[in-house]
Amino acid sequence: MTRRIASIRRETKETKIQIAISIDGGALELPGPTMLPEGADVSHAYQKTDTQHISVWTGVAFFDHMLHALAKHSGWSLLVECIGDVHVDDHHTVEDTAIALGGCFKEALGHLRGIKRYGYAYAPLDEALSRCVVDLSNRAYCVTELGLKRERVGQLSCEMVPHIFESFAHSAAITIHVDVIRGANDHHRIESAFKATALALRMASSITFGDEVPSTKGVLR
Repeated sequence: MTRRIASIRRETKETKIQIAISIDGGALELPGPTMLPEGADVSHAYQKTDTQHISVWTGVAFFDHMLHALAKHSGWSLLVECIGDVHVDDHHTVEDTAIALGGCFKEALGHLRGIKRYGYAYAPLDEALSRCVVDLSNRAYCVTELGLKRERVGQLSCEMVPHIFESFAHSAAITIHVDVIRGANDHHRIESAFKATALALRMASSITFGDEVPSTKGVLR
């Protein structure tokens, strides 16, 4: 099977982003030369193995950690660089990265033939437990019930967390339902939500139907 790979460069007055993704893991390269400032430390969200290459740097470290977890448990290889106006706040950087990642995922997914289409997963992190259900439907919708109470975790505003899922879902044209069922610690609640989403996406994007479109209509739109 040909690996499902895509890359994107996106530039506005607020952010400069480049992303490369392989849904099926493996070696990966960015679409252009690095944009990161000299001396940027990517070690907090970097992992390279025989099956995956993950490197994420956005200037919002906890967001990097969540994208690292998303890629790892989805089975993706993922390279992300974002230079954003974090001196203003985290909003533009986080939103634009999620939009770009969703679009890149959609392009890599391709013609929507042969995929399982639906995926669901539960993921715990200590006392926290989250559930995610996804439909790679070519229809954008997102529902989140995360129950976060803190203003921020690290540099990431908690109000941005549901917006990450929403921005990704709308740009990827998929349906996502994410619920944190329980948990006392907001770090744990957020991370378990990302891990559940990763596992659900991995199931939904798996190849199970040969060249068939998984829809009674014969198309997904």
